[in-house]
Amino acid sequence: MPPHGDATRSPFFLTDRMHISPQHMPQGFYLGLMSGTSLDGVDAVLADLSAAQPRVLACGSLPYADALRAEILALQPVGDNELDRAARLAQQLARLYAEVCQLALAQAGVSAAQVVAVGCHGQTVRHAPQAGYTVQLADLALLAELTGIDVVGDFRRRDLAAGGQGAPLVPAAHQAWFGDAHEARVVLNLGGIGNLTRLDPALPVIGFDTGPGNMLMDAWIADCQPGARFDAGGAWAASGRCVPALLADCLADPYFAAPPPKSTGRELFSLDWLHARLAAHPGLAAADVQRTLLQLTVSSAAQAIAQHAPATRALYVCGGGALNPLLMAELAAALPHCRVSATDALGVPAMQVEALAFAWLAQRFMQRLPGNLPAVTGATGGRVLGALYPA
Repeated sequence: MPPHGDATRSPFFLTDRMHISPQHMPQGFYLGLMSGTSLDGVDAVLADLSAAQPRVLACGSLPYADALRAEILALQPVGDNELDRAARLAQQLARLYAEVCQLALAQAGVSAAQVVAVGCHGQTVRHAPQAGYTVQLADLALLAELTGIDVVGDFRRRDLAAGGQGAPLVPAAHQAWFGDAHEARVVLNLGGIGNLTRLDPALPVIGFDTGPGNMLMDAWIADCQPGARFDAGGAWAASGRCVPALLADCLADPYFAAPPPKSTGRELFSLDWLHARLAAHPGLAAADVQRTLLQLTVSSAAQAIAQHAPATRALYVCGGGALNPLLMAELAAALPHCRVSATDALGVPAMQVEALAFAWLAQRFMQRLPGNLPAVTGATGGRVLGALYPA
């Protein structure tokens, strides 16, 4: 999304400028929409999924307005009048999602009639798998009405119903696109939350949330520098020094030692969580805290790889963290036995992977094929994920 990438770029751009010719099979065109825990905005990918490897036709992002982002954040904790606030937010999000869909179609020269379905993750405002529920806001019926395209959404709850965590869901797509018969790999997504997928030809695929990705770094800079949403390129973190005692206190949270399957979110790794740990370390320079939070993202991911994927020889990073050169350098230093690069090296740019995964999950639904990996989520079996809202 734009805040962790190049904020000066056009909000939408083509990755394949050839006009879509009539002989392409329309049943292969899908739109994927992703708005993650970073609360930056919505990513969209229009792709041809008629072959084993996806072909992206158009992709880009639209940012959240400050007021919309504030309303989403206000729904994270328990509050008053939640039903009305959530319903109105779902409508706002559907209109933004429809706008980004129309931009993608116009840029690629594709009509709504050529698209099989939109896969829409929605905006997570509450993730409580321990209580058997998760909430992703999106008025999917309104989105179908506005786009004239079938919409598949509500992907997580079917996995929860089968005893799973409902997340992470993208490892199944990682397996389909990035696995290699001869090399042990890990795909690490660093959005608001970090999650990894182990792709080792000698072992079953597993995946889980490693802990905070950009979330705490974003929250801290916003707390210290009003109006700032993110630390562009890790520049502020680079001006500070890691505080080992604070890092150790952060890593002592039981989440990091818990075995997978596991998933987490803003409910745990919040600004309140950080302030509770900072109370034991008064007087720290703000930039040193930021550098420590960057190291927390790196260390939690590196420890997870060392424990659960020690044979890994290549780490491929996607999400906004892949565009942070300091974060990427620290990952390489923490994992000297691995080649560390963005997923661009595998043919899918880092900022396209998650949205493209939800296009793929929509295709799985339309084909009535399972979209989850039970070894990842803990579900009792593979399930067809999602619900359909016909145009």
